[in-house]
Amino acid sequence: MTEIQRPGALYQQVAAAIREAILSGEFAPESLLPSEAQLMARYQVSRPTVRNAIAALRTEGLIDVRHGKGSFVRSGGHPTLALDRRIQNAPGGRFVMPGGDVWDEAEEPSVHRTRTTKATGRLLGLGGEEELFGCDRLLVDAATGTRAMHRTLIPFEVAESVPALAEEPGQQPTAVYAVLAKAGHKLWWSETVRARMPVPDERTTLQLPDATPILHLSRITHGTDDRPLILEELRIGADRAEAAYRITADKQPTRRRQT
Repeated sequence: MTEIQRPGALYQQVAAAIREAILSGEFAPESLLPSEAQLMARYQVSRPTVRNAIAALRTEGLIDVRHGKGSFVRSGGHPTLALDRRIQNAPGGRFVMPGGDVWDEAEEPSVHRTRTTKATGRLLGLGGEEELFGCDRLLVDAATGTRAMHRTLIPFEVAESVPALAEEPGQQPTAVYAVLAKAGHKLWWSETVRARMPVPDERTTLQLPDATPILHLSRITHGTDDRPLILEELRIGADRAEAAYRITADKQPTRRRQT
């Protein structure tokens, strides 16, 4: 039995005691927490107090409640997948992404028309409500079951200048790169990564545990005159994946001496 003698609401005191047991290693990662009855006896509190404490720890992301099985300590271990974000040139004008064959498509890609938002317009260098082709893919890693949501956005003006894109905007990203290169663009890419909490449909689609953030990767393909051509967005659970990059040094421009 553990005596609770901390300030604050009783359930917060119990949550703090359980948190200490988790962080100290008494309750190990992936282990099943004691039952409600055992926690009631341990801390000498009522069932509602224990339930409120578990709910608080669940919100913090320390506990994962699995229906019909109980409450488990969340793992703080290494992510399941390392996403290699390099792009490589291949013979025949093709492009490949190392490890790109990890993913299977869980559903048929959904091609649709949409418009820029404030966020996507900023990344594409466009104003609001500009027309885009969109293609959404639900990806799954067969080895681990990890899910990812991938979206490609192609401005109408880009598609109109490259007929092969207008005819088939739902091509795989590497195929889109090849089409753009064939059209005369010298391509380079920029990418940003941010963590955020998922909206409900993302949480459901990605099958995320409670209180799990997602990684939101935004990749822009640039072409002639550094113009943004397409935008790709990848969303994946931050507990399942990490992004890996190869970084090379750019050549510093030579400064001309003034005479």
